Amino acid sequence: MILIADSGSTKTDWRIVDGNKIVGQTQTVGFSPYYQDANSIATELQTSLVPHCNDRITQVFYYGTGITNDEKAAVLRTAILKVFKEIEHIDVQSDVLGAARASCGHQEGIGCILGTGSNSCYFDGEKIAFQVPPLGFWLGDEGSGGHLGKSLLLAYLHKEMPANIRQLFEAQYGAMDRLMVLDNAYYKPFPNRYFATFAKFISDNVQDQFCHDLVGDSFRLFFEKYILKYPMCFEVKLNFVGSIGFYYKEILRELAESKKLQIGNILVTPIDGLVKYHTNAI
Repeated sequence: MILIADSGSTKTDWRIVDGNKIVGQTQTVGFSPYYQDANSIATELQTSLVPHCNDRITQVFYYGTGITNDEKAAVLRTAILKVFKEIEHIDVQSDVLGAARASCGHQEGIGCILGTGSNSCYFDGEKIAFQVPPLGFWLGDEGSGGHLGKSLLLAYLHKEMPANIRQLFEAQYGAMDRLMVLDNAYYKPFPNRYFATFAKFISDNVQDQFCHDLVGDSFRLFFEKYILKYPMCFEVKLNFVGSIGFYYKEILRELAESKKLQIGNILVTPIDGLVKYHTNAI
């Protein structure tokens, strides 16, 4: 049996594949080797994943956030091997390679993530051949749910929200003060997840010009700071995975068109594309 995983900051999608057929699936929390060690990840896998794996797992293809080098990949590899001791082959790769393989298939293109976080790469059909490196939540993540939520809360705290949006915001979340936000930003774990939860408020009110502009401005920064720096960006298609890109795809398409860029696939999640990629490749 083959186990395929796509792990973001918030959640991990798992598929168990036999031949070309999905025989099991589940979802667990997201994992990051920047915030968790192998033992804590293994404990979570034992509790949340193992009960769904009724047959012997022999191969694992894992794509995840925070897999930026061999050291970080080793954290996930160790955790998985602690739980599945009969694995014959394990491959741990970055979430951006997973996004590229899922959305581009075996064709060249620029693969992008617009979910809780954001990322991009130029994919030559087999591997990442060029990348404008991301800077993470605090210094980057433009176009992501975390960036949108951060922009929304900054507008609230700086009293830059229109009165009608502020009223709706406080009706949903209550009055918020600076110290509450700072506590979640600097002292509690996974600040990106915290800020990304506010992206739903923007989605629910995106017909309002203020919320619409928050999305457009965040996407514009993503294009300017990353996509337009790819030498081949006007020659190949841009392909996206992630809920933010998917649910705001009309704004994304409008902005891309204004910059003479071509949009290819926009997927809400990469997991089904990864199943297709690996079942065709194996």
